[in-house]
Amino acid sequence: MVTEPAGTETGSDPKPVPAAPAVPAAPAVPAAVPAPPPVDELVSTRHTLRLGRRSLSYTATAGRVVLREERLADGVYHGPTPKAEIFLTSYQVEGVDPSRRPVVFVFNGGPGSSSVWLHLGLLGPRRILMGDAGQLLPPPYQLADNAETLLAHADLVFIDPVSTGYSRTVAGEQADEFHGYARDLDSVGELIRLWTSRNGRWLSPKFLAGESYGTLRAAALAELLQTRYGMYCNGLMLISSVLNMATLRPHEDNDLPTTLFLPTYAAIAQHHGKHGRKSLRTVLREAEDYASRDYPWLLSRGHRLAETERAEAAARLAELTGVSADYLLRADLRLEPKHFYTELLRAEGRTVGRLDGRFAGWLHDGVAEVYDEDPSYDAILGPYAAGINHYLRAELGYANDLPYAMISPKVEPWSYQEFQNRSVTVTRLLARAMRANPHLKVHVALGYHDGATPYFAAEYVLAHLPIPPELRGNIESAYYPAGHMMYVHEPSRLQQSSDLADFVRRAGDQQQPPEPGRRASNQVQPPSLAR
Repeated sequence: MVTEPAGTETGSDPKPVPAAPAVPAAPAVPAAVPAPPPVDELVSTRHTLRLGRRSLSYTATAGRVVLREERLADGVYHGPTPKAEIFLTSYQVEGVDPSRRPVVFVFNGGPGSSSVWLHLGLLGPRRILMGDAGQLLPPPYQLADNAETLLAHADLVFIDPVSTGYSRTVAGEQADEFHGYARDLDSVGELIRLWTSRNGRWLSPKFLAGESYGTLRAAALAELLQTRYGMYCNGLMLISSVLNMATLRPHEDNDLPTTLFLPTYAAIAQHHGKHGRKSLRTVLREAEDYASRDYPWLLSRGHRLAETERAEAAARLAELTGVSADYLLRADLRLEPKHFYTELLRAEGRTVGRLDGRFAGWLHDGVAEVYDEDPSYDAILGPYAAGINHYLRAELGYANDLPYAMISPKVEPWSYQEFQNRSVTVTRLLARAMRANPHLKVHVALGYHDGATPYFAAEYVLAHLPIPPELRGNIESAYYPAGHMMYVHEPSRLQQSSDLADFVRRAGDQQQPPEPGRRASNQVQPPSLAR
């Protein structure tokens, strides 16, 4: 079979076939240009701060540092690979011997919080002015020099963990990889090592300062820095401490937090006039006694508790907490934190703060089971957001069009996979760090009105820390008549600034004899509660 050429007929002369129109060639696609590797972006500025009759000259450095991780695949070394860009702000005083000058690495908690709170609220050379409970200042807010800054006694490095502040993973990397207990420690610990090496500070006295979840991070980091890098710290500053999550999360199989929150409830009730003329000291003593002895026993009895005993317990709890005995009976004598904040001032259509029970706001619904907002967080969010966004760009010269994530919801759910089927606790890591480094001192700052990390829970954890008697004197506690960020209360801020400066002086120069007249007690009381 023969196939005739296209455009011909059998038995006829072939006819020419018109040529197809030319199709223009597609333009050449240029080869993809790989994005340049990320590099550090740091801005340094010089400043002078007046402290009484003297001046403090210092260099501030703000920006993002590229965090790299050595990669080994199938036995082949591929070198350091960029993983994240971590934002920090450091302050170094000029004209001093760095080997004698302490350095403090600072972070807040969350998880998911930037370091803005300790930065502009307590430790940094500039601070935000916002007022206090019942006396909040209106916007626009202002910054002021911080005459009590810890920079007068130590250099400072404020760290924003991945996904907080301006910290992000590099393009193409999974952010969730850093949203968990272990990887968070890895990244913050590596940044501390990197900054210490690049700034020649291995011989400086070193401190870690954390707030809230940051205290858990600081305790675990002390052990990690020792075992991984051989970096021994002089001191830890644990502000609003939580080292064992089991003390904060009440549930049907765990009555411990129920008892440990009681003194905080009593302190908040006293602030809002539920204890008549009783002083805070008296109220706390009564609540601590009941929470330590009678209350645990009553809860342990369950259905074995006689009705008369139950009624007496409800009446006593009502006296201490300011919540009605009827409600406490219906709650089976167990008052959960979120219910307490909602119930205490319900009759007035008000709710009290979780971070700081001295603050009060309005209930969104008079019959709501729980409040829908924390008035103490509402009070601090606006001032601190305005302060940090202005300060970094206008005063420190660091510009970034990303939103500064003060508290980032993107870190949720936070991974605690290392603690499956057990409570999240770092007490043994802290104890291990203290045993390996018996010079490690620990300062714990606690607020009586802190409904997020109650002071009595912190005391319980410290009392059960597995350390030898010889090391118990390495731990000191300071107490303030305020909440989670106790420094929003001006008298507490002044006292706390003094307490931390004193701690850094003592722990950072342990080779020197103690100053004459220095207090020997490791229990620091605020002036308002001193005997």
